[in-house]
Amino acid sequence: MDKIGIIGLGNMGMGIAKNVIKDGYQAFRSAFVYGALIFFSSCTTNESGYVFKYSNEQPESAIRSQSMLFFKEKLEKKSNGKIKVELFFGGILGNERELMDLVSTGALQGTRGGFFNDANPKFNLLTLPFLVADWDQASQLVNSSFMQSINDGAKVNGFHIPATGISQGFRAHTNNKKPIKHPRDFKGLKMRVPMQEVFIQTAKAFGANPQELAAIDIYQALQTGVIDGQDNPPSNIWDFKMHEVSKYLTVTNYATGPDPFIVNLDWYNTLTPDLKNIFNKVARDAIANSDQMNRAKESDYLEQLSDHLEINYISGDALEPFQNAVKPVYDYFINKGMFTMEEINMAQKIAREKN
Repeated sequence: MDKIGIIGLGNMGMGIAKNVIKDGYQAFRSAFVYGALIFFSSCTTNESGYVFKYSNEQPESAIRSQSMLFFKEKLEKKSNGKIKVELFFGGILGNERELMDLVSTGALQGTRGGFFNDANPKFNLLTLPFLVADWDQASQLVNSSFMQSINDGAKVNGFHIPATGISQGFRAHTNNKKPIKHPRDFKGLKMRVPMQEVFIQTAKAFGANPQELAAIDIYQALQTGVIDGQDNPPSNIWDFKMHEVSKYLTVTNYATGPDPFIVNLDWYNTLTPDLKNIFNKVARDAIANSDQMNRAKESDYLEQLSDHLEINYISGDALEPFQNAVKPVYDYFINKGMFTMEEINMAQKIAREKN
């Protein structure tokens, strides 16, 4: 369909054209990922030992990716070259959903990202709104024996989790329509959320119209008006350049989430005992490195974003309406049987314990 034909058909023609382009892109990406799956599944060892292929959706400049460059350097050195690490950044092998599928099948050996539910649904507990109040509490929780039990629970689903960190910090909302200072300001806004049920239910509780979308597709969706806003940690907002197509930023620190290092269990079990120990130690160091960088740079990201966006910081009494609005989210998941009130209370107790 040429440009004249699209104009002649008006809005209907534009809609058809957008669907054709979208469907063609999705078909191309699916074919590419399928080809990658076939290629990678036959390349997990080399002459000197093992190959660990890893991918995440963030660009190479992102902190998550930088921590994996640290992982590659340290693991190849500590293993004396017995484990070779190959890294693929920027969504080159697909979005987070597709990457998790590749790890599940063994075509890739590792990833980090939002589809940790596949490894263990209990990871979702850490995404509950206002479960923890700050970095100290989040750090205490992810480094606890409670967290280790969730990591270990991933084995039944075919995954090894050597460490879990904090997913790039606390989430914030951007949008193009208006400042958000109260939950009622979300009403009518089409807000992109991660493709995870906790975030979908939280957006609904705030009063927004949640739109599930991969992170790599947010920029274009904001630019074209498909969505009005989105939520992400400040690091992602900056790294994916969402500030270029947004006007307002609201900081409530309403949620963070887990950052499990997700590894294909079958591949991990091919390692010798000494290489398993080395792999786990370096993975823990990489996750700690990522958390330290994210915590140290969060204020820097917000400072950079303030040059492009109107920022509203919500705290104290002004935060209470947001906290009250999301109480039904807890009830929803308890009633669904995903976790119990006892587990939620235990997580909060661990997070708030004084050392």
